[in-house]
Amino acid sequence: MTTSVFGPEVDDAFRQSHTARQHSVAAAGGHRQIPVPFPSPQDWRDVWIYQILTDRFHNPQAQPRRNWDDTTEDFQGGTLNGVRDKLDYLQELGVGALWLSPVQMNCRYRRTYHGYGIQNFLQIDPRLASDPVAAQHDPGLAERELGELVDAAHARGLYVIFDVVLNHAGDVFEYVRDGNSGTSEAPFSDVPYPVRWRDENGQGRADWPDAAGATGASPAGLVWPHELQGNNYFRRQGLMKGEGDGDFASLKEFATERSEFLRNVLIRAHQYLIAKFDADGFRIDTLKFIEPEFARVFGNAIREYALSIGKQNFFTFGEIWDSEEKIAAYIGRNTASDSSDLIGVDAALDFPLFYALPWVAKGLQPPSALADLYAHRKEVQRGILSSHGDAGRFFVTFLDNHDQHQRLYFTGPGDPHRFDDQLTLAVGCLFALQGIPCLYYGTEQGLNGAGGVLEAVREALWGRPGAFDPGHAFYQSIRRLALVRRAQPALRYGRQYFRPVSGNGRDFGISEFAGGIVSFSRILNDTEIVVAANTNTSEAWTGHVLVDSTLNPAGSTFADLFTNKPAPGAPAQVAVSGGLASVPLRLQPMEIRLLARA
Repeated sequence: MTTSVFGPEVDDAFRQSHTARQHSVAAAGGHRQIPVPFPSPQDWRDVWIYQILTDRFHNPQAQPRRNWDDTTEDFQGGTLNGVRDKLDYLQELGVGALWLSPVQMNCRYRRTYHGYGIQNFLQIDPRLASDPVAAQHDPGLAERELGELVDAAHARGLYVIFDVVLNHAGDVFEYVRDGNSGTSEAPFSDVPYPVRWRDENGQGRADWPDAAGATGASPAGLVWPHELQGNNYFRRQGLMKGEGDGDFASLKEFATERSEFLRNVLIRAHQYLIAKFDADGFRIDTLKFIEPEFARVFGNAIREYALSIGKQNFFTFGEIWDSEEKIAAYIGRNTASDSSDLIGVDAALDFPLFYALPWVAKGLQPPSALADLYAHRKEVQRGILSSHGDAGRFFVTFLDNHDQHQRLYFTGPGDPHRFDDQLTLAVGCLFALQGIPCLYYGTEQGLNGAGGVLEAVREALWGRPGAFDPGHAFYQSIRRLALVRRAQPALRYGRQYFRPVSGNGRDFGISEFAGGIVSFSRILNDTEIVVAANTNTSEAWTGHVLVDSTLNPAGSTFADLFTNKPAPGAPAQVAVSGGLASVPLRLQPMEIRLLARA
């Protein structure tokens, strides 16, 4: 394989991507023909996303190299074939799209099992192949297995999202400090450091002070494609001091603001991922550290290329670990502040919701924190949204992920299942609130890692006793929620209103105390879905929840679509008093109910 973005094999992949064809994929009962390029979903709100850290998910050929829940920075041995082996399990769970951790080749001499230390942006990491040693000598092996995974997912109606990195490469050079010593990291400097580029063994070469002048490098040394081999394309100023002006530890930051050529190389390299492997979307790592102008250019270039080959709704969403205001600068086209003709990325990870929902669901913050969040969002997004129900297109919502020190689910000694209902309550809210829900791998099996390092939440799922049990209570609850969400368009597209509640049927308000009642409605046309959750861990609640009096006249009845308790609650009959319509409900501790007109 050539390592040039503009080489013949890359060009051939682009040519083929413009030709509609079919692949024959082995499936239950024989073979299935799938179109290539695979068409996009009409609306990404119709699916929900399952995030996979490939090295920590599954390997059907071997057990994890260390104990499954060790907080190790070493590779555990999960493979692309391991993901493919569990597609039926994920499809039955109700998953709509897989988010794979970065698949491009990382530095061989670094233990970046997570995939974010990319050294070769055109090759697939051999360590994710079924035979990593053979894949080092035959790059086509990992490529074929990734292609087979994507095809097998498409044959089941599942979409595949690649995690990509525009902000930085791996530890591809060392800093020269104190005359001769070389280090992977250096303090921030106002001027670039001298550097030595690394060979395939990770050795900084004194004869390679500038990547453009390095000779004899293998595809596992320097950085590839060769169009990236220029000192000026990297900041070379050491560790980050502010936002977007330095390295992430040993991961070396691109200087994308300096060079249009560099931007175009990164754009074409990622268009190649679509052309070669038929990806359906990109999650863009550390997007907030990329200048908004390049984020808009990249999003538009990827969108236009995908459209040109028949993927009419290729999905891009970014990691913008920040406020509503920061997110608004990257998603959609903010008509209040951007006069360009370009549209940004499609969506952002919903960090503002992540700051609130887990704590509200655990009874540690008041439900009013959620209502306030969405009220503020409506104001910030006023220049973007076309309707009150439109906000869900712009946010990928989540409860936890690979960048935290603890998972949402807590289990303690003595009574390990005491807080099980907290997880299903939180997932129920996630699936019912506006947005495109995303669950972190292992949530459905009760993974509950916690500790002082990121590896605490990056368990090797397949090593866990009883892993991939479709009978697990969490698996079954999530599956039921997925079916409800699929059957109810209001939960995907509807307007959203936080509903006042009352304990006496007369005095209504949003719960403003921790351990209170989360209550909101999703309304689409003439359908109202009511969501009510008691976040108190020990006390039941009996009271009333306001509903729309026009849609729900007195005497109409609401019945459960979902509850996380063994038996559904009694049907609730709408009462109208003083022009206000409400439904009486009883909620057990940590119970969530989703109700619709019977």
